[in-house]
Order: sequence, then structure tokens, then C-alpha cells
Amino acid sequence: MRVFNLIMEKAKVTTKALVDSIIEKGTLKQEVFRTTQDAFNTFKKCGESLIMKNRPVIEKSPLPLPFSFKDRGEFEFRLKFGSDVLIFFMHSNVFEIPRDHEVMKTTYIREDKRRSYCGIIHIFNFLADSFKFNRANDIGYCIGRIFINREKHYFVEGKREVGLLYNNFPYTLLNEKAVQEILHSSILYSLNFDLLTPPFDTIKEVTAGEIQSTLDAFSITTGKRLGFRFQADKE
Repeated sequence: MRVFNLIMEKAKVTTKALVDSIIEKGTLKQEVFRTTQDAFNTFKKCGESLIMKNRPVIEKSPLPLPFSFKDRGEFEFRLKFGSDVLIFFMHSNVFEIPRDHEVMKTTYIREDKRRSYCGIIHIFNFLADSFKFNRANDIGYCIGRIFINREKHYFVEGKREVGLLYNNFPYTLLNEKAVQEILHSSILYSLNFDLLTPPFDTIKEVTAGEIQSTLDAFSITTGKRLGFRFQADKE
């Protein structure tokens, strides 16, 4: 009987530890999610404000240029400017920064491992015509992703303008000014990331069906770096 009681007591301790772990980890992830959601809403607000404040100037250009904001729900919004579209997408899950990442070596993380749990906001660049003409085969690129922890500390992984200035995770807080800078950098990078002609050998042969589809819906795959390695674009 005594052995049975000891086993049951141990089981209670184990169950309590399990429940405590579920509560702790679940609470942490909820805190990170809410912080990321608040940050995403700030991006959304600043993005819409950017469009509204500058639209009158854009509309005075010699030729009409697309310049718009589109809210697509809780986890996505789009900015259209000229021939480009930026899609901002918040992932609904929480992630831990990989152990071999440089950020994990900082004192900030070593002092509290919970700080390594982050929400992520992705920034994708597409051609505006890909959506205008329903070209489902067209290619877009992830030009940046923003990691945000429950304390509103953040860093950005990205291409050139997007990722160069925002990597001091222990000290930088994601406020409205930081959001505006990231928006500006993302637009600037997209404007400078020009459409290149694909290699001739990739398009010299097409079927009758493909050319008909092209005439109907421009369905030959298009992307800014089609036929080239985007990963090599480091400058």
C-alpha cells in the first residue's frame, strides 16, 4: 500500500509539472502572438496612412499610376505602387529562433530563453500585373521577414535596404517610427529590384496551347528574376 501511495504521489507531481509546462508555454505563445498582432496592425495602419498621404501627389503624375492599400483581413494587407505589389503576411504561429542563429548568442537571449520565441511578418514582392491578369504561375519573392518577441524587440532578415538597418535585437523596439522605416525600405527595394528578361532558351519553344493561354491570360510565367538565382542578389 505504501509503495502504491508513493507511485500515486509521484504521478501527481509529474502531472503537475506537465500541466505547469502546458500553461507556461501556452501563455508565452499567446503573449508573443498578441504582440505580433499588435505590430502587424501598426504596419497596416502605417501602410494605409502612407498611401492616403501621398496619393494626391502620385495622382498628379503625367501618367496614371496605381497607388493603393488593400486590407485582406486579420493576417494580410497589400500595397500597390506602380508596377509592384507588396504583400505583408503575418504567420498565425509562433516560432523559436534557431539555435545556430547569431541572435541566440546574445546576452539578451541567454538571460531569458523565452525571448527567443517570436512571431513573424513576411514581406513578399510581386508584379502588379500578376494579379491584374490572374497570372497564377507568376513568381513573387520574399524580400524580408520581421521577427518580434513578446517584449516587442525585433530584427529583420531581408535583402539589401530591407535587412541592413534592423538587426540589433537586444535593443530595438518595434514602434511606429521603426514600422515606417521598414515600409519605406521595402518599397525602395522593390522599386530598385527591376524586372529582368528571362534567358532566351527558357522561352524559345512554346506549345500552341501555351501561346493561346498567353493571348488569353498572359500565363507565361513572369518574375523579376526569372531564370536567375535571386539568392545571389546580395547587393
